[in-house]
Amino acid sequence: MKKPYEEELDEDEQEEEEVVVDANGTPLTNGDTVLVIKNLKVKGSPVGFKKGTKIKNIRLTGGTEGISGSTDQIKGFTIRAEYVKKA
Repeated sequence: MKKPYEEELDEDEQEEEEVVVDANGTPLTNGDTVLVIKNLKVKGSPVGFKKGTKIKNIRLTGGTEGISGSTDQIKGFTIRAEYVKKA
């Protein structure tokens, strides 16, 4: 017997996953390598991202727009997917 607070999800809703896409519309997955497409300032760091900076082994965050990763200069950051393209 179902409890009143339990909601049934349609099969379509259960299978539907949010796809993270880069600036060109290419789908991104965990472990991809991406390039920054424009110069960006980073809060709390004197060094920012220059156009063409390579971010290796990205991890997708919970939202549709965020990816996290690290470079040689900056460790453990989150960046919006609209500022990167797949390498």
